[in-house]
Amino acid sequence: MPGITIADTTLSCWGILFDKDGTLLNFMDMWGTWADKLVQLIEGQLSIMKAAPRENVTDWLGLVYNKQGIVIGYDKTGPLAMGTEEEVTALLAWRFYNAGMPWNEAVVKVRELNALAMIEVERCRPAHPLPGLHDFLVSCSRAGIALGIVTSDTTAETLKHLEWMGLRNYFCSIVGRDRVGKGKPDPEMVTLALREMRTSTEECILIGDSNGDMIMARRAGLRAAIGIAGDIASGEEYLLDADYIVTGYSDMIVQLT
Repeated sequence: MPGITIADTTLSCWGILFDKDGTLLNFMDMWGTWADKLVQLIEGQLSIMKAAPRENVTDWLGLVYNKQGIVIGYDKTGPLAMGTEEEVTALLAWRFYNAGMPWNEAVVKVRELNALAMIEVERCRPAHPLPGLHDFLVSCSRAGIALGIVTSDTTAETLKHLEWMGLRNYFCSIVGRDRVGKGKPDPEMVTLALREMRTSTEECILIGDSNGDMIMARRAGLRAAIGIAGDIASGEEYLLDADYIVTGYSDMIVQLT
């Protein structure tokens, strides 16, 4: 059976499930500009309403700004990293509701502003694969390992981002939040993906960048949950349910047999 070697441990597997944002593609490249633009648009609307934000804007989505006001990071345990589009919409709509706008209007306004922010994403197509990902996928394909994606993004958006990166053909199952009744960390996504991949839980591992991914893998009974972090020390602080933590794809070697 093929597998993945991490340090001195080899995990035999016939399938690998991946999260998308922060696992396949660079999270900040893709969503940092979008989130910053959306926050600016919401601040502008609040200013028109003559309602100053009641909390620091950095607390809205878990964005991290430098002293110059430029987004440089995000909270790996926050809503931007782990929330669905519906959850983020509700979170931001609260700012308008708290400023006196009726809830239904607040939700519509956030969706309108989100559409404007997404125009920049569509124009730039900032979907950049993590270093070493392409070679890793090629090695998995040669080893006969089935690959799937389980993501809190929609299936259509995920397909689009894969096309932008030229990676669509590597995956035989793509499960977005719109294909299941319960999102992460519920294991429903995993169950559906494994059925499409024709792989069992004990023969599959998961790679993700949030602890929600790790919990989902454990609840599904997968062979192992691998967390990707910028460095091992920081990963140990939030990837609490990971079986293994790596800094990137160069830390994992695909074994053919």
